[in-house]
Amino acid sequence: MSNAQGSHRAGRGGGGRRARTAEPYELHEPYEAHESYVPYMPYVPHEPVPHEPVPHEPDLPHEPDVPFSEQATLPVTLSATLPDTLLPHQSTPGVGGRAEARRAARRRKAVQGPEGLRRLVPQALVVAFLAGGTSAFIVQDKAVRLTVDGVPRTMHTFADDVDELLEDQGLEVGRHDIVAPAPDTELAHGDEVVVRYGRPVSLTLDGQRRRVWTTARTVDGALRQLGVRAEGAYLSASRSSRISRHGLALDVRTERTVTFMADGRERTIRTNAATVAEALGQAGITLRGQDTTSVPPGSFPRDGQTVTVMRITGTKEVREEPIRFAVRRTEDASLFTGTEVVARAGVHGSRRVTYALRTVNGVRQKLRKIAEEVVRKPVTQIVRVGTKARPTSVQGADGLNWSGLARCESGDRPGAVDPSGTYGGLYQFDTRTWQALGGSGRPQDASASEQTYRAKKLYVQRGASPWPHCGRLLHG
Repeated sequence: MSNAQGSHRAGRGGGGRRARTAEPYELHEPYEAHESYVPYMPYVPHEPVPHEPVPHEPDLPHEPDVPFSEQATLPVTLSATLPDTLLPHQSTPGVGGRAEARRAARRRKAVQGPEGLRRLVPQALVVAFLAGGTSAFIVQDKAVRLTVDGVPRTMHTFADDVDELLEDQGLEVGRHDIVAPAPDTELAHGDEVVVRYGRPVSLTLDGQRRRVWTTARTVDGALRQLGVRAEGAYLSASRSSRISRHGLALDVRTERTVTFMADGRERTIRTNAATVAEALGQAGITLRGQDTTSVPPGSFPRDGQTVTVMRITGTKEVREEPIRFAVRRTEDASLFTGTEVVARAGVHGSRRVTYALRTVNGVRQKLRKIAEEVVRKPVTQIVRVGTKARPTSVQGADGLNWSGLARCESGDRPGAVDPSGTYGGLYQFDTRTWQALGGSGRPQDASASEQTYRAKKLYVQRGASPWPHCGRLLHG
């Protein structure tokens, strides 16, 4: 490149600050057109070319001392005039790692000059040696401002993009961190890079626990970033508390509207209480004795919730209640089948029961048993049950027309009962006669065979007289 082009590139690498104006350079003569390509001639060693003596340092123009931070904005004035040929970038010592490897790869792609460059190498090396290193240093060096978690610092760097800058500074970022501009953004002189590290927060918001991330450094900043309404809220840590990189546990109870219905009145309050009982106290409502609320007093009060206070009065009531006796049946082989005899009569017992009687807001509730005491134990009734086979014949009564008598007396119905209710069964026994013959209970409740057996026994004792109208059928 020409000296004018080199000076312009050096000024642009300085980040846009106005460069001091250098004296104008003389314009170059236009290049002549290249001749058409001809094959190379065989190689002939050329004679040594005498070199011009290198100017001594005192002959170079003197530059005043300039601070390092301003060197990138100064134009470079060289005493030697270079042809309009591109020179490779000079390497800058002291920068290593992945960033330097990337810069070195770009320098290996330098533009190759034309054939005439071979003739200019001796002169170019002299100037490059003196000014090339300084020019490359000025072009690649950048002054940037790096702010990490609110702490700013200004530095000079040879990094080409934000990612290289962070790597050179040993800064590692994760998916919860913020880097602005993006890591792949190219750097220019005067740029500002901001890094904000994420911080974990174990947030309990109105009783609901969750884990969130924030780049804020204080509790107040985290609340704003998370969109939590903190006006009138309870905070377990002050708003000015700092959040370390390790995180923070934060309990937030926002202000809510809760309505209480108590003693016929409605009271609505704004509260950040942790429990319904605490909110009751803030509303000036007192629970006495057995009083309670429609929701558990220890539950979390929700926004817009309505809670009813239940005024409870309680009394006790004691009652005497009977205890029914049990019946135990035992078999007795001396009694005919179907015969039962009460060996010991049962006696009912008694117990004393205590009930709780409650009224809720003046309404009487269902009795609730709370205690029980046995005053007198019941006595079990013992019944003997016959198992002996019942005889089917009675001497002196067999062979008679018992079926004809039954049809005449009851229509041959074992459960028949006369209109007066005095007589029953096939043969219309009265209860006293039936039991005198060894029957139990009522005759109409016994089986047909037992009724016939008892009727035969009655015939042996009294003949056909118990059946004045139908007895004649026995012999018919």
